[in-house]
Amino acid sequence: MKKAYLLLILLLTCQLITVAQEAKRIVSLVPWITKSLYVMGEQSRLVGCTNYCPVDASDRITVVSTAVNVNLEKVVMLKPDLVIASSLIKPETIDNLRKLGLRVESQPYPQSYDEICSDFIQLGEWAGQGAKARTIVAQQKERLQKLRATVPTGKTPAVFLQIGAKPLFCATPNTFMDDFIRFSGGKNIATGLKIGSVTREYVLKQNPDVIFIVTMGIVAEEEKDTWLNYPSLSAAKNKKIFVLNADKTCSPTPILFVDALDEMIRLIYNKN
Repeated sequence: MKKAYLLLILLLTCQLITVAQEAKRIVSLVPWITKSLYVMGEQSRLVGCTNYCPVDASDRITVVSTAVNVNLEKVVMLKPDLVIASSLIKPETIDNLRKLGLRVESQPYPQSYDEICSDFIQLGEWAGQGAKARTIVAQQKERLQKLRATVPTGKTPAVFLQIGAKPLFCATPNTFMDDFIRFSGGKNIATGLKIGSVTREYVLKQNPDVIFIVTMGIVAEEEKDTWLNYPSLSAAKNKKIFVLNADKTCSPTPILFVDALDEMIRLIYNKN
């Protein structure tokens, strides 16, 4: 009887902790966190965001920050249950928010698709929607598995995934961008590099079969034209130079990752 009573008390305590931790008023200082809340259908919890966050104008969410500079007064006035930051936010800013009595959680930029999924689930837990988040992740992992099964065997195209122009920057190993290449059956020409900064000469020497450019705006089209002007380049000869949607490709959410990978596989292997 005593054991049953203690077990009941423990269960009630856990439930109270879960309720206390559920955030109903969230300030997101991270664009992909904001996007993830929309994916979950939990955007009504958002009360504050950055000027880079992809929000619907009709939601009237207060802008409290640029990419790196946070207006502490605005954040406090919103009375959030939770503020979510990333490594772009200065540590002293996070310390100041905590000194003001606010709960601040941080999610660094994920290094792999698995981390994208685990971070998404963690966000769901913070928002009291862990079950919903786990369901979405399970669906996308199943979708990813089916997609990878469509990749032709016996082919390993060399791929250059360009994510910057001045300076020239590429996806390196141990990043979720590298997972795009691996999951599509390709070989990253930056394998072995520890930093993403490369020269055009380096890329030409590696002679990639496929070039993906995710730099935004007119710069992306200019980069494509530049690569096409190298007739000996395999990607140029075979017309395998593509500009990808930067917002979709660089946003680490489970659904957008698979969407971007789907497009890349179709482009590499000429699938309709």
